[in-house]
Amino acid sequence: MALDLLCERSMQTAAKISKLWTGIPGWIYIGIAVILMPIFTILTVENIHRQQENTVRLLVEEGAALIRSFEAGTRTGMMGRMMGGFKLQHLLTETAQQPDIVYLMVTDGDGTIIAHSDLGQVGKVYDRNLDFDQIAQDPDVQWRRVRMEDGREVFEVYRRFDPIAPNWHRSGQRGHMMPNAPPQQMEAPPREFIFVGLDSASILSAQRADTWHTIVMAAILLLVCLSGILLLFMAQGYRTTRASLVRIKAFSDNVVENMPIGLIALDDQRRMASYNQAAQSILGFETDTVVGRSAAQILPDRITEEIEGLTADGDVVEKEIDCRLADGRLIPLALSASVLFDGDRRFLGFVLLLKDLREVYALRSEIHRNQRLASVGRLAAGVAHEVRNPLSSIKGFATYFKERYRDKPEDQQVAGIMIQEVDRLNRVIGQLLDFARPIKVVAKAVAVPQLVADSLKLVEAQAKEKAIGIETIIAPQLRTVFLDPDRVKQVLLNLYLNALEAMEAGGRLSVSADEEDHDQWIVFRVSDTGYGIPDENQSQVFDPYYTTKSTGTGLGLAIAHNIVDAHGGRIEVDSAAGEGTTVTVRIPKTREEPQDEGA
Repeated sequence: MALDLLCERSMQTAAKISKLWTGIPGWIYIGIAVILMPIFTILTVENIHRQQENTVRLLVEEGAALIRSFEAGTRTGMMGRMMGGFKLQHLLTETAQQPDIVYLMVTDGDGTIIAHSDLGQVGKVYDRNLDFDQIAQDPDVQWRRVRMEDGREVFEVYRRFDPIAPNWHRSGQRGHMMPNAPPQQMEAPPREFIFVGLDSASILSAQRADTWHTIVMAAILLLVCLSGILLLFMAQGYRTTRASLVRIKAFSDNVVENMPIGLIALDDQRRMASYNQAAQSILGFETDTVVGRSAAQILPDRITEEIEGLTADGDVVEKEIDCRLADGRLIPLALSASVLFDGDRRFLGFVLLLKDLREVYALRSEIHRNQRLASVGRLAAGVAHEVRNPLSSIKGFATYFKERYRDKPEDQQVAGIMIQEVDRLNRVIGQLLDFARPIKVVAKAVAVPQLVADSLKLVEAQAKEKAIGIETIIAPQLRTVFLDPDRVKQVLLNLYLNALEAMEAGGRLSVSADEEDHDQWIVFRVSDTGYGIPDENQSQVFDPYYTTKSTGTGLGLAIAHNIVDAHGGRIEVDSAAGEGTTVTVRIPKTREEPQDEGA
């Protein structure tokens, strides 16, 4: 389930990244365009208007320069007239030969053309709609656009024509000036105007080209700005998605690496692509030379046989198998194998999940054993109840006959044997009842050294008879713990007796007490140097009525197991035939009184 969740999250993240370009809402595009379009439109219009103003200023300056140049030429010509004559029309015609000039003319104060670059226009009246009085009062050049008869548009620059210097005097005849004339002889110069028609076609063409260039550049800049802002949104989305992907990857890596189930990923060529620590621990392969190699070279044959039939169609294998590892061990495994796809359903490879079932099988055995013991306990309780009453009657009759026939030794002996056997049966029935009924544990503060010493006193004489040495090792920090001293003493006594019976020719009995797992457990160990327990019998030592002794009932270790269970602890046997036995009892340390078993 966790793996499916991780795969789903990874595919969702990959889909987010692949849709990053199309994932931006449309209203963002519209909003950016609404904000930027007016700005760029205003800037473009202002730029075009500025270009038009520059074009007009350029034409006006060009026309003003021509007028000043013509006036200077006229002034020079008038000075030369005194030495040989001057013709205004000739100078005007020569000046009008410049390529940008469409026409050049001079009019009098009423608009009659005095001189024109086109001789056919001389004597005609030029545009009576002009206000010549206003033109005469303005010293600066003025301009306007004029459309010719042939449809051409001409940029016209004009102002008052004044070629005479201030210290020159114009006489009554045109063109006759007297220098340094007395003030009373000075005459007001005639009012004349000059008009220059400039060909603006090339300049207007360049202006239109500049306008289009400005518009195109503004559009490009707008697109660049839009793209830049969108890229910022995309970059933010990318960072967010990448951060999410990094978190998911860290989470998935941590989960996969620490999950208790072994995980192996194979690529589409059935090569080892990835694995976690649990898989390596279960199968025991080398970690340095695994990735990239064929699964058939790394995995056990039993696993490769099961996944051989997997195809890209989506098959799934779920089985419990017995797998023999490279070191010869045979372990039970739960195998789950399936096909791995990406978010677009492209085949990537296979995923194998492995679970070591040894602990599960052990738990199943423990459950079966407990169920069996519960059945035996109920049966024993019923049998004990039914048998104990007849035994009491038998013992009573045996006692009666023993008292009645005192003078017959043979009858006395038979009656005594009957009484002994009935007592032995009563003890067995008492053990059965102890095994069958819930064990009540009453925890008390107990000094561990004293508890061990008291329990060993009960077997000291028997150990001395068999020449068995006793060794005790108590951890110095282990003083007072909370447990049921009578019950734990019963457990230890049963373990001592079993150890002594296993050492017929003498040996050594070792008893130790210590703490484990950061002082969470108190651990008792009882070891002997006896004949040990064969491997095939170790799983049955806690079963009731299982015994290898000719005189035992087989209930001692079963009762000890129940007492340890009632304390919430564990009891384990480690033995080998001919090498002795060690029984370990672990009881949790607590200051609370344990509950009755079955409560």
